Amino acid sequence: MRSKPYPRKTTSTSWEPVSKWYSQSVGKDGHYYHQFVILPKLLKLLNLNDNSSLVDLACGQGILARHIPAKVPYLGIDIAPSLIAEAKRLDKNPQHNYLVGDLAKPLKLEKQAFTHATMILALQNLAKPDSVFKQIAAILQPNGMFAMVINHPYFRIPRQSSWGVDENKKIQYRRVDLYLSEQKIPIQAHPSEGVQSSETWSFHYPLSTYIRWLNEAGFVIELLEEWCSDKKSEGKMAKMEDRSRAEFPLFMTLIARKK
Repeated sequence: MRSKPYPRKTTSTSWEPVSKWYSQSVGKDGHYYHQFVILPKLLKLLNLNDNSSLVDLACGQGILARHIPAKVPYLGIDIAPSLIAEAKRLDKNPQHNYLVGDLAKPLKLEKQAFTHATMILALQNLAKPDSVFKQIAAILQPNGMFAMVINHPYFRIPRQSSWGVDENKKIQYRRVDLYLSEQKIPIQAHPSEGVQSSETWSFHYPLSTYIRWLNEAGFVIELLEEWCSDKKSEGKMAKMEDRSRAEFPLFMTLIARKK
């Protein structure tokens, strides 16, 4: 039986309560996967040049801004004031601006026509992606590119996916307990603190729902890529773990064009 959709009106998705922890965990240049998987691949897809302009939604402390060509105008938007303050502290490029803004509400920007929009590992933390897609379409030029990187919506569902080992076949496999049902999942920032830990939220939707929402917002899907970890294991289970790591992607990236 399909679960009932969760209520959408009462959950705050701001990362302000965990902003200090988040800044410390990713650092100035991003965590491992930012540096060695996500940013190299994403920058190649964006193909930014002197005629480009970029709005980075749910930008955190501006990791992407510090990796793009210096001459590209950039606007980073995030709901957490502490993350925006940290982004401004780390980024002195005069071409870059930052704004505290709630993506669940209409964005009132001086510049209304960007060539590119990005959202990196943040969409799954937003309760209303359908509304956000419409906001993004409103601030992109016709034929503008929207690139969204998300935790893989099939293989990485918090509390509903896990690793297992088949001893007979000598393989590590990925178990998925549900997929089509919408899910609202609390994530503890500091699990060792138990109920005292600050929480963020992860919202799960199947890929078909994301694509439908993008289409309704006026986008056409141009490309879908699935990105795996490039790490290598050591020890007696290394061969098994490396094989499964190469088969089950961590991230999914969708490139959509505004009609």
